[in-house]
Amino acid sequence: MTPATAAELQRFIDAGRGVVPADLVIKDVVLLDVITGARAATDIAIVGDRIVGTYDRYEGVEEIDGRGLTAVPGFIDTHLHVESSLVTPLEFDRCVLPHGVTTAICDPHEIANVLGAEGIRYFQDCARHTLMDLRVQLSSCVPATPFETAGANLSAADLVALRGDPSGIGLAEFMNFPGVLFKDEGCLAKLEAFSGGHIDGHAPLLSGRDLNGYIAAGIRTEHEATTLSEAREKLTKGMNVLIREGSVSKDLHALIPLIDADTSAFLAFCTDDRNPLDIAEEGHLDYMIREAIRHGAPLHHVYRVASWSAANAFGLKDRGLIAPGRRADIVLLEDVEACRVVQVIAAGRLVTPERFAARETVAPVGLASMKAAPVEAGTFRIPANRTATRVIGVVPGRIITEDLAMELPISGGAKQIDLEQDAVKVCVVERHGKTGEGGVGNIGRGFVHGFGMKRGAIASSVGHDSHNICVVGVDDADMALAVNRLIELKGGFAVAEGGRITGELALPVAGLMSDRPFEAVHDALIDLRAAAKALGVTLAEPFLQVAFLPLPVIPHLKITDFGMFDVNRFELIEG
Repeated sequence: MTPATAAELQRFIDAGRGVVPADLVIKDVVLLDVITGARAATDIAIVGDRIVGTYDRYEGVEEIDGRGLTAVPGFIDTHLHVESSLVTPLEFDRCVLPHGVTTAICDPHEIANVLGAEGIRYFQDCARHTLMDLRVQLSSCVPATPFETAGANLSAADLVALRGDPSGIGLAEFMNFPGVLFKDEGCLAKLEAFSGGHIDGHAPLLSGRDLNGYIAAGIRTEHEATTLSEAREKLTKGMNVLIREGSVSKDLHALIPLIDADTSAFLAFCTDDRNPLDIAEEGHLDYMIREAIRHGAPLHHVYRVASWSAANAFGLKDRGLIAPGRRADIVLLEDVEACRVVQVIAAGRLVTPERFAARETVAPVGLASMKAAPVEAGTFRIPANRTATRVIGVVPGRIITEDLAMELPISGGAKQIDLEQDAVKVCVVERHGKTGEGGVGNIGRGFVHGFGMKRGAIASSVGHDSHNICVVGVDDADMALAVNRLIELKGGFAVAEGGRITGELALPVAGLMSDRPFEAVHDALIDLRAAAKALGVTLAEPFLQVAFLPLPVIPHLKITDFGMFDVNRFELIEG
């Protein structure tokens, strides 16, 4: 909340006592206490951005009729990348706040890997103008590993220089867990600089003594737990587990049994990476809440996880409860079990289209970040003299991949795709202009299983985390066409089939985000999904699945512009 002056404090006290009218009163609403589970009819009095009265009757300058509605604290998304919504922070605000998300804790890791400190400052600037409280963590791993080419490199000193912005909490997800465990000098410098403050975790499948060592470095949260056993171990070792449900990584249903009276104070919800299509079709945190309740999690504990527990995990002591003295972030529901949101109050003011329209704009950045040179079909030829091949195995709904062994055919001294085994090409094209001396830069080449693709190609400049161009395809010419179209668009998604582009979405803001409204992005994603399906693709979210293939900190087999990468051994694969 905004620090109060003496005069403001006097007004808070007087309005709470009913001596003077409040600025805003929600009348005759049922308040759900997320601590005890009790429900009671009451008025809620608000002055400025602060709740001043509950469990009583109040008069207000402005009043909202709350009859038939239930009030719950505003929802807190504890870990997300705004860039994965494919829209700018201001459009993300307009897209997600009506779903009840009044606080979003983001890691601008994607734009930072493209633009460095400029990208983080852009997010900090946007956070000053969003209606929701957008919190901007400082990205800890730019680049995530030394085995790929990123657009920037942020040292501990660079991050310290960005510290102190009002939107900040601490250090974002420490993805390079091998760097922590093996005491990499750069990793230790960042951990030392932020020691004693909040540091987010990122440690998929880490357990036992290695997990102990990672946590001992001062890391407090974890959103990569995908099974109950993994989540329970991390809970027992003192971590706050952030249950994730993104567009690709869907862990909610596996972890719903974790939510009970003993654990709910140490859990939170997050989306990590979720696009406007899923938000429109399913929802955001409201979807997670209704699904958790539908599958038997105790109702008030679910709402506690979405608010109070999340606030505590990140040291946001001013919110998470509907109580005097707390920030006035309130969601009004017409159906508590279904989490059906009808109105949202953010920082004491009702959220309306007019308020979104009145926000100041922030000029986009990174409009010239696409620096890749055009490619040809021959770029994707994979020379080989043996059929034995390690193939990335895509697991639908997971960003963890399999390390598959296949025998692939060789023709003309080059390894070929095999549609019978669903093994198609995947290549990563360096796009930051850091290699190639003005020509085509680094190209990583390999094979992937699990797309079901029968023809054509799909390409994406969203390629976690260094965001080079990743292309998956059956036909080399179509792969080149899709990549070259992305270069023309200054970034985005493209589908090619039979020598023509059949679907595209421009993402010119750092090659990651659209400069258009989220509704336009939603409509384009529908067309892209249809174009990908026409290639035979069977994955529900093929573009985000492509985007995670170059992520070399998630087991087990990935690809970067350097080549195929064994995450378990943390080394490039020769040959």
